[in-house]
This record gives sequence, C-alpha cells and structure tokens, in this order.
Amino acid sequence: MVAEPELLLLGAAIAVGLVQLMWAAAAARRQQDLKWAAGARDEAMPISGVAARLDRAFRNFMETFPLFAAAVLAVVIAGKAGDLSLWGSALYVVCRALYAPIYAAGTYMIRSLVWTLSLAGIVMVVAALFLA
Repeated sequence: MVAEPELLLLGAAIAVGLVQLMWAAAAARRQQDLKWAAGARDEAMPISGVAARLDRAFRNFMETFPLFAAAVLAVVIAGKAGDLSLWGSALYVVCRALYAPIYAAGTYMIRSLVWTLSLAGIVMVVAALFLA
C-alpha cells in the first residue's frame, strides 16, 4: 500500500516541528542554567535574543500544525487528495521549515511573508475538501 503524498508531508511537518523544538530548547539552555531546567521551574527564567525568537517560532508552529494535520487527515480520509492538497501540503512544510531560521535571523518582513504562505498552504488543503 502506497501512502498518499500528503501523509508523507504530514510526517515531514512533524520532523520540522521536532527540529524546531530541539533547536529552541538548546538555545534556551544556553541562557538558562541546567539546574533550573532540571527543576520544577517554579520561577520563570526569561530568555532573550535568538533563543526567544526560536521559542516564539516553535510556539507559532504549534498554533498552525494542528490545523494542517487535521486538514491533511480530512482530505485523505475523504478521498479528496489531489494536486491542490499536494501543493498546499508542500507549501506548508517548506514554509514552516524556512520560518524558524528566518525568524532566528531577525529578517524583516520575509518572516511574515513566509508565515502567510504557510497559511495559504493550509487553505489550499482545506479547499481541496470542497473543490475536488
């Protein structure tokens, strides 16, 4: 049985999320001591700079990923997978992979464009449910 390419791209998006999680955590640990990180974390220890941007990029990923995952699963289960959902899934994954390094670099405006394109990818997948 061959998996729908959208499901493979969903797997790729999971990998992107895991990489972003590890990258953000590693950057934060460089600013926070390990004793604090291993403890109960009752007191906040703020982070700044690149570490804070990576944390925000990961949190942003976590806001959009459930929508993407639900859209992909819905389109595949409904048997509506096709070019529109494939291109939308690919657009989402590529943009989400680019988003964290662009955000970490503090690149003006490009980050917002990439974010908008990733949302357009989700919209394309959802549209496939209704148009296919």
